[in-house]
Amino acid sequence: MTAAAKGENVSQGFDIAALPADHEQAVLAGRVMLADGPVPVIVRGGRVLDVSAAAPTTADLFDLDDPAAAEGPELCGIGDLTVGGGAHALLAPIDLQCVKACGVTFAVSAIERVIEERARGDASAAAAIRAELEDRIGGGIRSVVPGSDEAAKLKAALIEADMWSQYLEVAIGPDAEVFTKAPVLSSVGWGAEVGIRSDSSWNNPEPEVVVIVNAAGKAVGATLGNDVNLRDFEGRSALLLGKAKDNNAACAIGPFVRLFDASFTIDDVRNAELDLVIEGPEGYRLEGRSSMSQISRDPLELVRQTLSEHQYPDGFALFLGTLFAPVQDRDEPGRGFTHKVGDTVRIHSPRLGTLANRVTTSKNAAPWTFGIRDLYRSLAARRVAEPA
Repeated sequence: MTAAAKGENVSQGFDIAALPADHEQAVLAGRVMLADGPVPVIVRGGRVLDVSAAAPTTADLFDLDDPAAAEGPELCGIGDLTVGGGAHALLAPIDLQCVKACGVTFAVSAIERVIEERARGDASAAAAIRAELEDRIGGGIRSVVPGSDEAAKLKAALIEADMWSQYLEVAIGPDAEVFTKAPVLSSVGWGAEVGIRSDSSWNNPEPEVVVIVNAAGKAVGATLGNDVNLRDFEGRSALLLGKAKDNNAACAIGPFVRLFDASFTIDDVRNAELDLVIEGPEGYRLEGRSSMSQISRDPLELVRQTLSEHQYPDGFALFLGTLFAPVQDRDEPGRGFTHKVGDTVRIHSPRLGTLANRVTTSKNAAPWTFGIRDLYRSLAARRVAEPA
């Protein structure tokens, strides 16, 4: 049995091609594991700076007035980072933040899926259903704003046509679906193995933009995420969402958080294009795309709803949802896509870089052993002071 199959970390070098295309102008934030514990870092001009003296955790870093301006001694060059071990092992770029996720944020995709199911693959029948619904609401489906009067009319039309579902409620209703994806410190980063449950037979990656929000509720940057999805579990019952989403190594984030500044703003998130490539050990290849310009709820509206009646004193990372839904058959005609152990998943966006992970089972992924107590013990051992 290989080390990877046993869930042991296998050290590899960080691929600088995973950086944003304009990384020389970007200010990136992340975490690096040292011998005595993890430290927050800023990557600027190819140099990895240890900023733990100014901010012991990334939660502290993102709370600074200007996290992009944080300074510290040079730890190493970007090409010296490793994954799975070594002197400067790259981790997921968040620590104490709660990991939240939004579902069904691309309403047009959810509605079209319902239409396609009703039409049973007949394009002309789908067009007729679509036209009837648009006639009922007095406008195009794509222009419907969640929670609006037009959305209420569309809901009534769908109910009357016996086409309503709980997923459409969060797609076009007033309330977004926001759930807790993973425990604090459990996310894996670039190059790590990502896990699917060993008892799942239908699953897929979900390529998403992840917005980083600080304790004050301010969005300070963005990164890429893989919100691994078990379609069989969630499909059986929405009450299995927790079991479908929160498993060992089932949340990948990285490689770095790109901090907002004059060259990269929330508008870049709104217009981000994500490309997904899955390559299987048997030679299978699947490509997909998700365009943030088609999202139904603005990213800052999703942040607002997450904060509406809850506080996050350590900040949070918010997955914004995906337009991607794999339908390409893998083995048998009509069975669609599901992962196999050994798949590689690459999620790319030009201004955020590339998040790359290899698929294994949650049972065989490296066990999550470094928790909140371990983090604070390492901070105490290094006598890291609270930030000023």
